[in-house]
Amino acid sequence: MTRPSILITGCSSGIGAAAARGLRARGWRVFASCRREEDCARMRLMGFESPRIDYADEASMQAALTEVLAATGGTIDALYNNGAHAVPGALEDLPTQALREIYEVNLFGWHTLTRLVIPVMRAQGHGRIINCSSVLGIVPMPWRGAYVSTKHALEGLTDVLRIEMSDTPIKVILIEPGPITSRIRANSVAHFEKWVDWQVSPRRAQYEGSLLKRLYAPSGGRPDTFELPGSAVTEKLILALESDHPAPRYYVTTATHIMGTLRRLLPTRLLDRLIARAR
Repeated sequence: MTRPSILITGCSSGIGAAAARGLRARGWRVFASCRREEDCARMRLMGFESPRIDYADEASMQAALTEVLAATGGTIDALYNNGAHAVPGALEDLPTQALREIYEVNLFGWHTLTRLVIPVMRAQGHGRIINCSSVLGIVPMPWRGAYVSTKHALEGLTDVLRIEMSDTPIKVILIEPGPITSRIRANSVAHFEKWVDWQVSPRRAQYEGSLLKRLYAPSGGRPDTFELPGSAVTEKLILALESDHPAPRYYVTTATHIMGTLRRLLPTRLLDRLIARAR
């Protein structure tokens, strides 16, 4: 039998790396893409096929999909959009260009790659498009406004795509992790330093008392409450890929279940106070 194929983005670490390992172990043919060529090279040494995909570079997406289709004889069973980054900081301190940059990678690039894949899936008569959102696509959190806004936008984009594709054999699914062990916090430091001049901010004392400690903590600091390894996301990804009738969305971690429930039940002002207290 031909192995089912999946293209996964953001496989250099964290959720993407765990997904690549877990699905390969289940017999999937995994194309484990990364943004940087050196990370792709490392994945190839681990036995993965690893085309380079940078969501800010459409040519890289077109080239990667061409590589995948050449390897599989023209088919792709699933796409898992996962690669993303964060730009921490108070929204009043973030230049609009910082938002443009993160939207290019966390949303617009996902849409571009998805549109490249859909015609292939239509022609072959099946396919699954899975987008990795976040608990921060459900509720807001201080200091994370740029990332939160991209995930809220992704939720809407995915919901509409799911409805629009319901008359096709293509399934569209959201996965919504809470705190997962990854390098996203460490990787966000460079973006923070590029865009946020916290020393002249009216919130300087708050940066010093909160965000800076979190960003620059040795070895990433203590795990977040309810934090789980990337394999927890892979478990839900397997359901999304292999269930005959996958759910529209899958929550991962206790934090996501709690916040999803509170979002439905609590008045906005009360939820705001609870979130502000937990910052």
